[in-house]
Amino acid sequence: MASRLSAVFLTAWAAVAPAAELAGTAEAGGLSLANLVVAAQALDEAGRVKAAPPPAAMALDQKSREFIPHVLAVRSGTPVYFPNSDAIKHHVYSFSPAKRFEIKLYSGVPREPVIFGQPGIVALGCNIHDWMLGYVYVSDADYLAVADADGHWRLDLPNGRYRLTFWHPDAAEQPADQVVTVPAGELSVRLELKTRFQTGKPPASLQDQGYGDGF
Repeated sequence: MASRLSAVFLTAWAAVAPAAELAGTAEAGGLSLANLVVAAQALDEAGRVKAAPPPAAMALDQKSREFIPHVLAVRSGTPVYFPNSDAIKHHVYSFSPAKRFEIKLYSGVPREPVIFGQPGIVALGCNIHDWMLGYVYVSDADYLAVADADGHWRLDLPNGRYRLTFWHPDAAEQPADQVVTVPAGELSVRLELKTRFQTGKPPASLQDQGYGDGF
């Protein structure tokens, strides 16, 4: 059984502005919790995304030897570019069942994007820098959001009923789905984090970790 930190409580609320809004804040131990994915699947016809155009291309960058953003949420079929903004080369890969691929040692921006056509969690790594870790959350949900560095997330939704799914890369167990009606009152979600997890950030000292300046 996974070891865990103290429980994390998430609160969300909805309000009617010109468009309906479902928003919330994620916290862990009194601190903001980034990278929480919130997926909303419409349960009523009014809120369902129908005959949507092909998803616009997105980007997941590599800066200062880490993936930026750490978590990217996309709809199925989205093309994603992997620019390398570092002055050194990276080699991006994934062995995840939802999408297996690799972009061999390169600089700049690859000519072709990677198409994420199957729902699932795609874990990213770099063959050159072992600590690098990122995620692409691929979903068929109608609406997606990711909590920012301050723990804030927001979804602009038509009024109606939605099934909310929450996912965080460091959760010991993912919380159960919830059904909400927009506009709605406050809701709470309980989430527990693992005591140990990889951040995807580089070591404080590359030399101490045995990595040379050539990487």
